[in-house]
Amino acid sequence: MSRSRKPVNPAAQQALDRLKEETAAEIGLKDYKNTYKGALTSADNGRVGGQMVRKMIQAQENQFK
Repeated sequence: MSRSRKPVNPAAQQALDRLKEETAAEIGLKDYKNTYKGALTSADNGRVGGQMVRKMIQAQENQFK
């Protein structure tokens, strides 16, 4: 059975896309949205994802304080 990639909340997908853009810019990847991701190294793409996870965890931890 294939997994659906449709977001439950479309606004959440838009927020994640904005977070991805901001994170990529912070680590020095310019115009990440329009860049072909296959041309980037897996380390660069992984760095963006890893930083996104750190930011989301930090936001949740701050919410509980």
